[in-house]
Amino acid sequence: MAKQSSYDVIVIGAGPGGYVCAIRCAQLGMKVACVEKEKTLGGTCLNIGCIPSKALLQASEKYDEAKNHLDVMGVETGKVSLNLKNMMKHKDDVVGANTSGIEFLFKKNKVDWLKGTAKIEGEGQVSIDGTSYEARNIVIATGSEVSSLPNIKIDEKQIVSSTGALKLPKVPKTMTVIGGGYIGLEMGAVWSRLGAKVTVVEYLDKILPGMDQDVSKEMLKILKKQGMEFKLSTKVTDTKTSKSGVELTVEPATGGDSETIKSDVVLVSVGRKPFTQGLGLEDAGVEMDERGCINVDETFESSVEGIFAIGDVIKGPMLAHKAEEEGVVLAEMLAGQTGHIDYNLIPGVVYTYPEASQIGKTEQALKEEGVEYKVGKFPFMANGRARAMNATEGFVKILACAKTDKVLGAHILGAEAGTLIHEIGAVMEFGGSAEDIARTCHAHPTLAEIVKEAALAVDDRPIHI
Repeated sequence: MAKQSSYDVIVIGAGPGGYVCAIRCAQLGMKVACVEKEKTLGGTCLNIGCIPSKALLQASEKYDEAKNHLDVMGVETGKVSLNLKNMMKHKDDVVGANTSGIEFLFKKNKVDWLKGTAKIEGEGQVSIDGTSYEARNIVIATGSEVSSLPNIKIDEKQIVSSTGALKLPKVPKTMTVIGGGYIGLEMGAVWSRLGAKVTVVEYLDKILPGMDQDVSKEMLKILKKQGMEFKLSTKVTDTKTSKSGVELTVEPATGGDSETIKSDVVLVSVGRKPFTQGLGLEDAGVEMDERGCINVDETFESSVEGIFAIGDVIKGPMLAHKAEEEGVVLAEMLAGQTGHIDYNLIPGVVYTYPEASQIGKTEQALKEEGVEYKVGKFPFMANGRARAMNATEGFVKILACAKTDKVLGAHILGAEAGTLIHEIGAVMEFGGSAEDIARTCHAHPTLAEIVKEAALAVDDRPIHI
């Protein structure tokens, strides 16, 4: 086996965690290489996940707005038609711009892109398609892959994962989404806006099970009003494909009579699992848990000295921004600095319309933990800017400690929820209170005023309701 350069750090995987870690290590003076087997950098997020899905969400939202909603604001568009080919081109152009941007950043920061498939051969040794490289530190950032169900085979044509759902050649007349989480609802919303009749099948008795119950319940009402159908507390027991489509056999989760759902396309969205196959982790002695997550300590080091892991391959929410933060913190620790992540303050966002976002504790979690808390809630309907935008659905909900007023959690359903959550996140990072938000002047007229009013409502003194 040919031996090539040695590095301070070799990062395996060029997704958000990996490429950010590589760049930060290089900024801190280390000699860095990043291994990526795909033709483009950016991993799942930039190529077949976060970025392309948001491009389609934004485009489909504009299509729906032009077709069904602008007339109430005095904008008459005439007949609105869909050019799916151009919409997909927009998505692909966005992906291309982002991935080429990372390649530019690698060159700018002198990060070597080692193209190929990596395998850890031992302490400080990585082989890439037959060529061996040495590294003082190895970082595993290979991300995650789609999970499926035992009785369902994904072919990316009729039965698709999120990957296939991003490149359907035409709008299906009917689509069934298995899974009522973030990805299922987002992709279901895209194709529903474009004309598909979408049915969501969810094993649990609610959608968005990890979010606050108020958000989950209200989101269900809103999506139903938009035309999506839901079968909750329902499990899939069998699938049959034919030229005419897919037949799903479903039954109540607790047992009972089955029924058949026929659709042109089925989207399987039941979660993701760590991608660690073929890396040689077992032979290297890297310990993993029963889910396939790599066990790491507080410095992200695995059971083998010098081998680290971040992102979706370790415990925690499988979110791109969580991986990025871990990548930066690990890089700074490798440089002898200190780093910190408050895992309670990782925001989560659902990019439907309206959006949903959360940070910190849910009300249900506080009840289970026996924490005394106060609730401040304010509706978008009572905000002037929301009315002007014709975006009055939803609310901001702030949870604060009953004794200290410290903000413990926040949950937003409404327009720009993914942006609004960050003001509250910054306050929480500094241990701030609802009073701190309430006493901060917010520009008028803005949606951010809803956050201020929710903070005032914690102390039962909102102004505009």
